[in-house]
Amino acid sequence: MPVKNDREYRDLMLEIRTPEEGEPEQREMIVEGYASTFNEPYTLYEDKDFRFQEVVDQNAFANTDMSDVIMQYNHEGRVFARTSNNTLSITPDDQGLFISANLGGTEAGRNLYEEIRGGYTNKMSFGFTVDGDEEVRTSEPDGFITITRRITSVQKLYDVSAVSIPANDATSISVRTLTDGVIEKVKAERLEKEQLELRRRKMELQIRLLGGHAND
Repeated sequence: MPVKNDREYRDLMLEIRTPEEGEPEQREMIVEGYASTFNEPYTLYEDKDFRFQEVVDQNAFANTDMSDVIMQYNHEGRVFARTSNNTLSITPDDQGLFISANLGGTEAGRNLYEEIRGGYTNKMSFGFTVDGDEEVRTSEPDGFITITRRITSVQKLYDVSAVSIPANDATSISVRTLTDGVIEKVKAERLEKEQLELRRRKMELQIRLLGGHAND
């Protein structure tokens, strides 16, 4: 598991949209969507023997510091909206972490609004730190292992970001840092199990051979 308070990033295949034509918010260059959804596992890593997935608990944001969250594009640093000046609102609801941002305050924000409105940019990501999580491991009869990390408490939300292509560099590094230790542990356990099985078979073979010699 990651060291607590390490900043993490997740790109999720969640739609961000502009309100429909005719809605009052449409005139104010509002975009909205979910930065995260609750109780819906998503896979961070998978190979033929192992899956690492994550799920956000519905109460994970109950005590989260969201005092000055910013909205960015691809986590590149430029601020398009923020909670401290009321151009960004973030609300946990029954489905997930709902965001609504007014992008009309800057030229760059207005350009991003048009990209989102045109469908060129339509996915969401968020940056956060965790101070509470749980891990559950399940094994299938064929040996396939699934490890599920449940995020139970998010300490601080730093930013939400519109992303054109999910899995940017920051997200990839964050996920790799999270999963590398788990993957290596599973591989080591699998190797140890295979070695034990090999030794068991060698011992059985030796016993059979000794038994055969005893009968000669």
